[in-house]
Amino acid sequence: MIEGLVKPDRREFLRVSLLGSGALLLGFDKLSGVARPQNERDNPFRGGKQLGTLEFKGESQAPLDTMIGASLDARQFSDLSRLSPEQLVTPTEKFYVRTAASELLDPSTPWMINVSGLVQEPVHLTLDELHKSAKPMGMHLMECSGNTRATRFSLLSVAEWRGVPISDLLGTRIKPRTNRVMVSGFDQYPTRSANSIPGADWIFTVEQINSAKAFLATDMNGQPLTKDHGAPIRLLVPGWYGCTCIKWVNAITFVDDDAEPTSHMQEFAARTHQQGTPKLARRYRPAIIDQAAMPIRVEKWFVDGRIMYRVVGILWGGSRLVKALEIRFNPEEDYVRVAHFSQTANDPWSLWSHPWTPKAVGTYMIRLRVADPQVETKRLDSGHYVRSVEVTEI
Repeated sequence: MIEGLVKPDRREFLRVSLLGSGALLLGFDKLSGVARPQNERDNPFRGGKQLGTLEFKGESQAPLDTMIGASLDARQFSDLSRLSPEQLVTPTEKFYVRTAASELLDPSTPWMINVSGLVQEPVHLTLDELHKSAKPMGMHLMECSGNTRATRFSLLSVAEWRGVPISDLLGTRIKPRTNRVMVSGFDQYPTRSANSIPGADWIFTVEQINSAKAFLATDMNGQPLTKDHGAPIRLLVPGWYGCTCIKWVNAITFVDDDAEPTSHMQEFAARTHQQGTPKLARRYRPAIIDQAAMPIRVEKWFVDGRIMYRVVGILWGGSRLVKALEIRFNPEEDYVRVAHFSQTANDPWSLWSHPWTPKAVGTYMIRLRVADPQVETKRLDSGHYVRSVEVTEI
């Protein structure tokens, strides 16, 4: 631990987490993890009983919190429906996985990160050096760029990280006017994948690395990284899609402005909102997660002799705080303000809730939007995060 820093106990960490998510401002109930008005008399669910939750329709039925597949084709989808103010961090064993560790990774071989390219002289970073320099980096969200209805929108998780800021390691070692850095990871597998192409590296500008406060992660949720989450070292670029957060980092190479994109960048060009597949790395726009929002559960309640519903969701991404979040339940309906919502940070995520009384039984498509034209919401505007439920009782 770095001198002068005191590790908070669990109670203090929870208090800070709640404040950061805006949960206290919302008046979230600590037992159920749902939003309530500050004034209990105004709570429409006061004295009611929760009967259950509605299932989201038209989505994959793949199991949650369970690894399926292997190697390049391994997937683990996080169960977001359990999020609450007291459980904003995803346990490591339930954190999403897009690609599992290769069988060819040999844990007995000493690990090094080779720093080369346009540098004053090559450097070899050892694990001991990195662990000695590691410090708390806070809670950060990761989302796979392929997070879709086919994945139950569950390639999305939050962890508390520890690591080494890249700026601390490389600030004085690069040659003058060098502007781009490629971070690469181990990517050798015994068999080819039907869904991925070889290569695990991304090219950033030095300014992008610095402004995102990118770091080499050594620990996750208070423990050393596990192999499927990139052990011994992975890159984390807060606010960028997971495809840029290279696992099993073994090389950092400084390159010139004419560097071509890597095969990894080309594979994920469409998912990171590039215009076509640019021929040069410098033509790639930052793979930043835009502001997004979606429901994570719809609760069914019995209150004062009638059925009511409560929609609970999350808001994440972007770089500007959202002041007004709106929701609608079908295309022919108007958007209305989300009743219980406040955002104090874009990363990791914020919880929101909204009471709902459907007018009739049937299928409803729940869609959200941000009422601020200055906030980029490409996926949200396209209907990417629309989720459907079937109401059978009102």
